[in-house]
Amino acid sequence: MVVAGQPHSGMRGVTAVPSYVVMQPTTLCNLDCVYCYLPHRAVDRRMPVPVAAAVAAAVRPWAASGRFSVVWHGGEPLAAGREHLAALLAPFEGTVEHHVQTNATLIDDAWCEFFAAHRMRVSVSVDGPRWRNTDRVTRSGQPAYDRIRRGVAALRRHGLPFSALAVVSRPEPGLAGELYDYFLDLGCDVLGINIEEAEGVNTRSNAHPADAVTGFWAELVAAWRRAPRIHLREIEWSLRYAAAVLDGTSDEVLPRQLDPIPTIGHDGSVTLLSPELAGFTHPRYGDFSSGNVLARPLGEILADAAVTPWVREFLTGVEACRSGCPYFGFCGGGHAANRYFEHGRFDGTETEHCRNSKIRLLEGVLEHAREHQPGAAR
Repeated sequence: MVVAGQPHSGMRGVTAVPSYVVMQPTTLCNLDCVYCYLPHRAVDRRMPVPVAAAVAAAVRPWAASGRFSVVWHGGEPLAAGREHLAALLAPFEGTVEHHVQTNATLIDDAWCEFFAAHRMRVSVSVDGPRWRNTDRVTRSGQPAYDRIRRGVAALRRHGLPFSALAVVSRPEPGLAGELYDYFLDLGCDVLGINIEEAEGVNTRSNAHPADAVTGFWAELVAAWRRAPRIHLREIEWSLRYAAAVLDGTSDEVLPRQLDPIPTIGHDGSVTLLSPELAGFTHPRYGDFSSGNVLARPLGEILADAAVTPWVREFLTGVEACRSGCPYFGFCGGGHAANRYFEHGRFDGTETEHCRNSKIRLLEGVLEHAREHQPGAAR
């Protein structure tokens, strides 16, 4: 069963005003997760303060007109240290909301005080119970789970709300319910689920049987409906889209233009649309950068986004999805990095990521709805 929205009219370009920026305070990560996509996570290349100042100057007018977020993402952002991270935050003071994506292994009382002082929203990467975290290991190959839980315990001890992000490598029956119960107990208030992606330096296959993935999402909906105490990112987005289809407003769900999602590398380079492309190079596409904030204002770089050749190629691929895929109204054409790392170019269409995290997600939500509608056979 497919719920298709009305297609948007006109070419979807890239807006010059983002809703948030991603900042890389350091390339270093203290873990060596098996599925990690980052190419330079063993090297400590730290962002200079002038890079943060340049971004803050660009962000200030955007933040003045509404809510704006700066997401600190690595590497492991906490590996930059409190003193350096505070120096990077300083140019933004009073203008934005700060978020940090962390593996939580370095979180202690001092870090919790830091988060509170800077009103920083924390998202923890953890994949569920200990036996589901075998891919999250230290540089010596040891399990990181106990250190993650100590970090979470510190957050809870200080009364700091936090989100969680889990990677699912092998969707299978029973997993979704187990994961949801785990995260209820963990104490997070928002949960995101990423089915493992083949991207960056992670070349493991992400192809799974369609029924297994659809069943995983359907089971997750059922678990959430039993105890909807967590904001479940993927499920809530799916239900919002389905409701829009039913009331005839599905063509208003997706923005008319793509959010550029500028990722600012440690050196000030700007990568658009997919943070996962930062740090990679290709003979045809170069380093995927659209400019550097130390040489040119971020606003000007974003205004000229479509000048970047690979961005133009990606927009062509988005239009191919729009014309040929009944799920376009739900996903909007997928992500640039998934196209590149799965197809080797940007104007391809369907990817394994599309199937796992868009198509099967929507099918799973609808499967659950069919099974639980009045009069449905049990």
